Amino acid sequence: MNYLGYGLGLRSQHYQEILSQQPALDWFEVITENYLIPGGRPLHNLEKIRENYPIVMHGVSLSIGSTDSLNFEYLAQVKKLAERINPAWISDHLCWTGVEGINLHDLLPLPYTEEALVHVSERIKQVQDYLNRQILIENVSSYISYKDSHMAEWEFLAEIAKRADCKLLLDINNIYVSAFNHQFDPQSYLKAIPIDRVQQFHIAGHTDCGTHIIDTHDQPVVMAVWELYADAVRRFGKISTMIERDDNIPPFAELMRELEQAKAIAEPILLEQTV
Repeated sequence: MNYLGYGLGLRSQHYQEILSQQPALDWFEVITENYLIPGGRPLHNLEKIRENYPIVMHGVSLSIGSTDSLNFEYLAQVKKLAERINPAWISDHLCWTGVEGINLHDLLPLPYTEEALVHVSERIKQVQDYLNRQILIENVSSYISYKDSHMAEWEFLAEIAKRADCKLLLDINNIYVSAFNHQFDPQSYLKAIPIDRVQQFHIAGHTDCGTHIIDTHDQPVVMAVWELYADAVRRFGKISTMIERDDNIPPFAELMRELEQAKAIAEPILLEQTV
């Protein structure tokens, strides 16, 4: 397994600080779609940062669960970017984002059915064949469920990984959010995911609306998510971990403090596992 350590999502607000100070962290994750246009300042900055840090690519447009045909024009751009910056890996989400060419600009959950399993698994295989690499698939947070679903989300995700022979990006905050919204035990989720399939963790903040939680990525990580992260480290061991913040972007130092908290939680657990 390609273990990177502890990283952050690369955001444009922090380009200059990163380039000038070269802060002490292990790696960055980039939103793939922000760098698909050849040339320009964003790609220039990314290439400069890439000189000093490993990079992983994280997409939001694969729409692997859609009934539309795979968008090979988009995949060609992804492949070209990957050839240019040589990411440690590429990831996207277990969701659909639109149908009949209409982009709904949201990561929508799937029905957990055998038909969906076959459909998504085959599409992931096609993507991996085209990119000539394994990809990581991330669990999304959800606010609705389908009457046709006949298995739990974690069973569906585990089976997808097996059938498609892909890796998983386990978003700890998304597990917590969905567990609250759908009233399931997040521990059941962790226990059902195959240890050898997980390659990355996301940790993020959310907005608690009382009756439901929205995965906004615009707040600090809450204690309950840190506790679930500790449980995930106990189960899965040494997994590359990053803090994800997409809105209400704080100063870089604040994100570094959260990253240090992740490290402070994980490292004692990992040390115990090696004794």
